[in-house]
Amino acid sequence: MTPSQATPTQITLTPIGTVVGGRTEPIDDDWDAVEATIELDAERLGADSTAGLEAFSHLDVVFAFHQVPDEEVERGARHPRGRSDWPKVGILAQRGKGRPNRLGVSTCELVRADGLVLHVRGLDAIDGSPVLDVKAHFAEMGPRGIVRQPDWSREIMRGYWVDDASA
Repeated sequence: MTPSQATPTQITLTPIGTVVGGRTEPIDDDWDAVEATIELDAERLGADSTAGLEAFSHLDVVFAFHQVPDEEVERGARHPRGRSDWPKVGILAQRGKGRPNRLGVSTCELVRADGLVLHVRGLDAIDGSPVLDVKAHFAEMGPRGIVRQPDWSREIMRGYWVDDASA
């Protein structure tokens, strides 16, 4: 089998839930204190699908950037956040919302689980975002070894989770 035979040309995903509350606009910084819920779809998941989830402090959430219009999807390189003082890098070297498949992945704090309603903090998805998957965060699934990244990426993230004024 050749790689082209093994790769599907299209994948259809059906959301398992929706982000409710939190922010209504995708503002770039200060996500730490943002609280929202993930309301899971009872028609797609059993009532016990979240059993044991409360034992975990964090979740990995896959969601869709549902408000990104076609003309804002980037398929090449750009300056992150439009800042020409940062290098022009490919969209795959960034975490921007204008991605080819408009998929976001975020690790957030699980405040509590009430059946199919997950209360979270620090999820950088906006109200109405379709949730495609939720996974308990295992520390062992994080990076092994030294993490390398360029200085511009550290600078861009400086205010993303913590307000610089309070840091």
